[in-house]
Amino acid sequence: MATLLHLDSAVFPQGSASREVTAAFVQAWREQHPDGQVIYRDLAAEPLPHLDAAAVAAGANDPLRGELAAELAAADAVLIGAPMYNFTIPSTLKAWLDQVIIVGHNVGPDSPVAGTPFTVVASRGGSYAPGTPRAGAEFVQNYLATLLTAMFAAEVDFIVPELTLAHSKPEMAELIPLADASRAQAFTDATEKAKNLASRLAV
Repeated sequence: MATLLHLDSAVFPQGSASREVTAAFVQAWREQHPDGQVIYRDLAAEPLPHLDAAAVAAGANDPLRGELAAELAAADAVLIGAPMYNFTIPSTLKAWLDQVIIVGHNVGPDSPVAGTPFTVVASRGGSYAPGTPRAGAEFVQNYLATLLTAMFAAEVDFIVPELTLAHSKPEMAELIPLADASRAQAFTDATEKAKNLASRLAV
């Protein structure tokens, strides 16, 4: 029985591209694992406190940090909704990362999280793909790929719905076909990646 840890961090509960795509991923995952477990945290609805000196000193003995680390260690796979806010991840997701990363407990090549597959839905209002004018300002994929591999030796994969603001910004109207194509591809990727990952973990 596989366990999926699912985190959402988009501010708005409705109309969020990252939430819609993570929901499609979870649906496909559940179809493969009807008896499996999905642990869910909505980091926007129930934000975690910022890391403080007492929590750092306590490490895994801090009740909250210990709980979060145990959830992560118990997960066979992790799904993260990470929309781009001001060129980077939401502060609520950063708070989860700061709390759950515990040096001396779950960091390094011998981490209990080592090898765990992370799928990140990195939605963004524009495009930050290589070759675009804002490629140098892409601090979501670069940051999370570096952090998760360096700290946890995790396996990291991305689904990237782009141009999500095209329908609401008149100046982006000509990009609507590209936005629609990116959205459709994101849902296809979510379904396929969830099924492939669920099948792989069931072996």
